[in-house]
Amino acid sequence: MEKVRILLAGLGRMGQSHAINLVNKIPQAEVIAVCSIVQDEIDWAKNVLGIKSLYKNFDQMVDEKKGEADALYLVTSTDQHARGIIKGLENGLHVFCEKPLGIDIKECLEVEQVSKKFPELNVTLGFVRRFDPSYKYAKELIDQGKIGKPFLVKSQTTDDDTTAPFQLKFAKTGGGAFLDMNIHDVDLARWFLGSEMEQATSYGGCYKHEGFGDFGDVDNAAALTRFDNGSMAFFLASRTAPHGHDTHTQILGTNGILRIGHNPRNNHVEILDPTGVRNECVKTFYERFEEAFLLEAIDFVDRIKDGKAPIVGIQDALMAQKGAIALTKSLKERKTVYVKDIKE
Repeated sequence: MEKVRILLAGLGRMGQSHAINLVNKIPQAEVIAVCSIVQDEIDWAKNVLGIKSLYKNFDQMVDEKKGEADALYLVTSTDQHARGIIKGLENGLHVFCEKPLGIDIKECLEVEQVSKKFPELNVTLGFVRRFDPSYKYAKELIDQGKIGKPFLVKSQTTDDDTTAPFQLKFAKTGGGAFLDMNIHDVDLARWFLGSEMEQATSYGGCYKHEGFGDFGDVDNAAALTRFDNGSMAFFLASRTAPHGHDTHTQILGTNGILRIGHNPRNNHVEILDPTGVRNECVKTFYERFEEAFLLEAIDFVDRIKDGKAPIVGIQDALMAQKGAIALTKSLKERKTVYVKDIKE
């Protein structure tokens, strides 16, 4: 296999970023067709990337191009993830899908069952922080015992307030703050603590953008969780950060502490002016994890060529999904929720 031939579905904000990486930065990949329901996005793929096979219907693209393709790249809305993965697998395609695995646990379990029929196919979920050099290094230090036994993860995903109106447009097809945002943090906690979430207690509300409440969602939420091995994790999701996108994580161990990204700085310039000493911050999650998104795509392509299993597969995605659903259920029902009870 000289190149991995890819069908890409979804050309919104994230889809275009993925497409640019695959087309312009990964010689081992070839995007042979794209799909979007938005004509302007189709035109962009044609005029900017030079893609010739353009579709508005996802099923039509897969049905017509599956014989020419090796893989499917899904950057669609969350409510289309599970169906898209199953469609790809049943047509013999390796699949990369942006997180999360789906909306509800029922469809996620269906994906798990279908994937077992195709063990030779790579299904990678987009938990991009695992590919970030800083997070990878922190995991190496933990595995080397540098901080002793980790017992607490404090992790947050907070978006710049100016992106809230954009997020509100997609709240209807999303899974809520915990599923759309903190599922990354849940996956990191599992990874760093070496255990699965046991129970969750969550709180939150619409403190600034009441429109999220129309979809049963919130603009800020927090949760305290316990894991099977007795360790703990604290999560924060916010859509109202005034300074920019601010993702950071802290891991407490018996012999040390690791802190990742606590200053969301855009660069290493410090500004000294009448307001004091400050630095500018990144504004979006893509700015913060731009390198990781590229490394993630390279890894997916390389593992297909080499026949290797994915770094973040169905089981990782399923367990993170159960954790995020438990967080959401606790928030809505105002009670502690046990992950073992998340079955449908």
